[in-house]
Amino acid sequence: MSLDAARTGPRPQRLTAHEARQRLEHARGTRLVQLQALTETGQTADDHLMSAQRDAIERVLKEIDEAFARIEDGTYGICRGCAKPVPVERLEILPYTSHCVACQRRPA
Repeated sequence: MSLDAARTGPRPQRLTAHEARQRLEHARGTRLVQLQALTETGQTADDHLMSAQRDAIERVLKEIDEAFARIEDGTYGICRGCAKPVPVERLEILPYTSHCVACQRRPA
């Protein structure tokens, strides 16, 4: 089977727990490398851009930890807004998301 044939085949409705953990570990590793790079720049904490980047990375790391907890309690891949399954394509891109696109776009 070619790679193209594999890509065009039917997509699963949900990621397996193993697949989700792999994607989350990759996302966590990427963010930790980014955080380390920011730390090694030697810039002062007063640098607003660096501070904003650090805050954003730390926020994503928290979301990743929460996603791991959802895997454990069986709610991973279920939208917290509407309780419907989050499309697997969205979870492949943002494995730590807790909302479907429609619920994410709603004002808080």
